[in-house]
Amino acid sequence: MVNSILAAIISFILPGIGEIIQGQSYKGGVMFLIFIILLVLSYVMGNFYGPYFSAITFIYALIAAYDTYKIGDK
Repeated sequence: MVNSILAAIISFILPGIGEIIQGQSYKGGVMFLIFIILLVLSYVMGNFYGPYFSAITFIYALIAAYDTYKIGDK
């Protein structure tokens, strides 16, 4: 097990990877896939909708980091 704070930082940068490090591979894989989809949508939507998807991606990264921290806190 990795320190929960370090795993949360990793999960903020790459959502889902922190869960994988903490031992929840399936959940982490799904979260990482959702993160990739959000990044692609942010890029594809361009200038008009892109900032909205970027904000959603940022919020998603915060939620993933918090979730990873709570997994390690148990």
